[in-house]
Amino acid sequence: MRSLATLHGELEDREAKIRRLVDANIIGVLISDLEGQIIEANDAFLDMAGYTRDDVASGQLRWTDMTPAEWQGASERAVAQVRATGACEVFEKEHFRKDGSRVPVLVGAAAVGGTRSETVAFVLDLTERKRAETEARESERRYREALMELAHANRVATMGQFAASIAHEVNQPIAATFTNAQAALRWLGTQPPDLEEVRQALGRIGKDTNRAGDVIGRVRNLIKKAPPPKDSLDIHKTIRDVIVLTCGEAVKNGVSAQTQFAEGLPLIQGDRIQLQQVILNLIINAIEAMSRVGEGSRRLLISTEKDGQDGVIVAVQDSGPGLTPANHEQLFEAFYTTKPSGLGMGLSICRSIIEAHGGRFWATANVPRGAVFQFTVPTRPDSAS
Repeated sequence: MRSLATLHGELEDREAKIRRLVDANIIGVLISDLEGQIIEANDAFLDMAGYTRDDVASGQLRWTDMTPAEWQGASERAVAQVRATGACEVFEKEHFRKDGSRVPVLVGAAAVGGTRSETVAFVLDLTERKRAETEARESERRYREALMELAHANRVATMGQFAASIAHEVNQPIAATFTNAQAALRWLGTQPPDLEEVRQALGRIGKDTNRAGDVIGRVRNLIKKAPPPKDSLDIHKTIRDVIVLTCGEAVKNGVSAQTQFAEGLPLIQGDRIQLQQVILNLIINAIEAMSRVGEGSRRLLISTEKDGQDGVIVAVQDSGPGLTPANHEQLFEAFYTTKPSGLGMGLSICRSIIEAHGGRFWATANVPRGAVFQFTVPTRPDSAS
């Protein structure tokens, strides 16, 4: 059995170690009772809280008074843990400084003595960490805003690029509306008026007007400045709306556009306008690539398939000149382009949009020629099977 002198020596040794830790001022340390009165504190804690040793010596300094109302509950739970187990889990809170300002802190505490009437608490100043987190959030916000501005400019530029094709798509139903209106007038002028023919002509006018309105609506939606939040979407309808806008450009360049959609795909979670921008960029890029091919068929295939249990894959496949080892690695870099008049932002923006959706974006060679650009998007959480 160890002697009383040995036990006393061990106790003094432990106390000396604790004292060295307190005096080292690496971290704030305070000793208090469970009612909140601070009995002793080191310089590190006093500096972060703005108090002096005279404040401690006065016996009036209490951590309960230093705790803002919204943090009282967390502190009370910590005290209950100390009473029950002798220690509490580390937790975040704030302290009032002497000047009334606040300091964010990380606190851990343990009881000292057999009665657990006093605690030693370790307090870490989180000011710099919180500032870094705020700056990171602000930087992320600015990045997102810049991305949205670039994406909007890219959409507007792309729409302007094939404005003639869009005009053709609008002019067709408008011309048909005019023709049907003239026919209706002629049928009204017959003796007797053929009201059934008039009714049919007016019905065709209504359908053609809707066709023109649909095209204009799709254009307006795509170039809107502020995209809507992420929502549950039918990926096939999202793709078809873009195909309608690009079919004129495909025909003009001798491109045969086809779709190969998987059946029974779940709804996806995403921003419709942003995803349509990605599809629009890929289709236009494919058409432009194939327009430079002098011989052979020009075939554009847009397909979908299930990606495991929680995603959908969209692929845009062309029969253009394809990818070279030299440009394959640079395709998604900002400002890299193989087009004489290109800005080199389209694919970079596309990749950023897909990654922001939690998906992947990549390119591979098509066989026997051409390229395949693919991306994944997550399904709506409650629609995954």
